[in-house]
Amino acid sequence: MTAPRTWRNPLRDERDKRLPRIAGPCGLVIFGVTGDLSRKKLMPAIYDLANRGLLPPGFALTGFARRDWADQDFMQVVYDAVREHARTPFRQEVWDRLAEGIRFVSGTFDDPVAFENLTSTITDLDRVRGTGGNHAFYLSIPPGAFPTVCKQLARSGLSAQSSDQWRRVVIEKPFGHDLKSAKELNRIVNEVFPEESVFRIDHYLGKETVQNILALRFANQLFEPIWNANFVDHVQITMAEDIGLGGRAGYYDGIGAARDVIQNHLIQLLALTAMEEPVSFRPDDLRAEKIKVLSATKPAAPFDETTARGQYIGGWQGGQKVPGLVEEGGFAKDSTTETFAAITLEVNTRRWAGVPFYLRTGKRLGRRVTEIAVVFKRAPHLPFDSTATEELGQNALVIRVQPDEGVTMRFGSKVPGTTMEVRDVTMDFGYGHAFTESSPEAYERLLLDVLLGEPSLFPVNDEVELSWKILDPVLQHWENSGKRPEEYRAGTWGPPSADAMMARTGRHWRRP
Repeated sequence: MTAPRTWRNPLRDERDKRLPRIAGPCGLVIFGVTGDLSRKKLMPAIYDLANRGLLPPGFALTGFARRDWADQDFMQVVYDAVREHARTPFRQEVWDRLAEGIRFVSGTFDDPVAFENLTSTITDLDRVRGTGGNHAFYLSIPPGAFPTVCKQLARSGLSAQSSDQWRRVVIEKPFGHDLKSAKELNRIVNEVFPEESVFRIDHYLGKETVQNILALRFANQLFEPIWNANFVDHVQITMAEDIGLGGRAGYYDGIGAARDVIQNHLIQLLALTAMEEPVSFRPDDLRAEKIKVLSATKPAAPFDETTARGQYIGGWQGGQKVPGLVEEGGFAKDSTTETFAAITLEVNTRRWAGVPFYLRTGKRLGRRVTEIAVVFKRAPHLPFDSTATEELGQNALVIRVQPDEGVTMRFGSKVPGTTMEVRDVTMDFGYGHAFTESSPEAYERLLLDVLLGEPSLFPVNDEVELSWKILDPVLQHWENSGKRPEEYRAGTWGPPSADAMMARTGRHWRRP
């Protein structure tokens, strides 16, 4: 007798795809829990995930730091961070359930006894919380400490994988200082954790608007025919900040704007903008297309004309007088570390050959904004009188990543009246107006992906090393030139050399 046939219900299948992804039994260990990242982003994100019902009931959070704290002390730190920074409303019953799984281990990264205590803590959590041996280790620590912690995790057996449990490591940027150091760091990490268990976190990739680049490009037939060198004049990718370094000078000096932002955030945005359509959105297929683009990308020469860098000096910003870099303290007066960087990249593929990609980032600029501007070529023939179009610019599609997330299209339209006058107008889509639900924080999405073992939004070895391969020649040129970064006033949009870099090609920077 044959078993009755089970019919698939397509409507139910589609419903199941839209159901929220909930992590199975697991725990998270955070190294460096006393830092701002942990307090302002990670701890609130964990609570928000629990509040949305996306963490298992027995989820465990363990902090590791040098402080002489008991579990209750750390629990209070987490509580204060949640109350101050959580995105979702505070609910006592959610907190009470989460607090039951909070633990703290005191020690230094080079102390084997501390890692033995961590092993005992995790073993006990497996027993009392049912975490099943599944634990992720978040290294919210200086990059120089990565090798030490990884080796301690290996020595204590905490990195051991098996068929019935997983162990993963999360690594914050900067991942290396150049190509050589990135390769060495990859080697050290992969000696302890297999590549599929390594999650190099770039919080920009967790933003809804960054993921919307993929939806915008591949869910709409509207853009595909013109998304190429036949129609696109150039692409500008900008991440501008209106704040200075403040207390981060010790971290920032010797790293600079290019290493801090261009190597990871902006080159990743370039890859998503320029990549070909993947055969699916499975992690391997998505990464394969990004790697193809990065493999075809190189900096445009000569670097004296195609790059710019600067350091901010005091000025007026937002109606207030603000200090310059060296006046903030922590920076050597003769430091050559840049707070503004702009570079020109070429993507040598059939789709993009001849289209320059301009990447810029800086501190103390005109306003805080991150955007991708795809600027189109001018119409080859305008049948209007020249005076009719003197205020007409180039068509542009601008993807705003932050702060006012959305998309703007700029095109020409006739000005009402008896004469034929054409002027730029904009059509705007804003996330806040179009959707009722608020977007989760990037760290919510990325932490959940770590716990689920979903690696789509995390760069792999090849992406990290290719990014450094692209940027290294520019960094070496700046170092060998012996020139100091050019000064620019706080509240402006960077040094004059950045404008000159664009003017040489008859273009100009957008003023967001």
